[in-house]
Amino acid sequence: MACVQLRLKDLSDDALCRVIDVLRPEAQRRGVAFLLNDRPDLAFETGCDGVHVGQDDTPYREARAMVGDNAIVGVTCHNSRHLAMEAGEAGADYVAFGAFYPTTTKEAHFQAEPEILTWWSQLMEVPCVAIGGVTIDNAAPLVEAGADFLAVAGGVWNHPEGPAAAIAAFNRLFGGA
Repeated sequence: MACVQLRLKDLSDDALCRVIDVLRPEAQRRGVAFLLNDRPDLAFETGCDGVHVGQDDTPYREARAMVGDNAIVGVTCHNSRHLAMEAGEAGADYVAFGAFYPTTTKEAHFQAEPEILTWWSQLMEVPCVAIGGVTIDNAAPLVEAGADFLAVAGGVWNHPEGPAAAIAAFNRLFGGA
């Protein structure tokens, strides 16, 4: 696991900061980057390693200005080559494509196909993330297509053998221990 992204949309800022203060140190102690979804202001204030922004959130350049040059800023690009090129050229640390599969984590308004990962990985050095309904059973085509990372929620938390087994299986998929 390279990163944990905290995505809690319906909490007050105070409650969100309390959650961050519990989870962030645990992730960082293990060498795992801790990103906050949609909130570059709180990401900076709470010592997160960075932020992930969607197309309806804080624009990339504003997010970068808020978190600084040394933080990670990733950008959702849905299924759009154009959005990905803009984000990559602007300096995003990664671009995220999806949803690749049906998901219950959030309402998916865009369907991405694996060939966008191949196109991106052949053209750009900026890493790409595949997101949306990813499980250990359907992830291999995304990795084979060029995904550098997989964004997985239900595929970890709902794994029949538990989250640790899911993470181990994903690590094996990427050739890790």
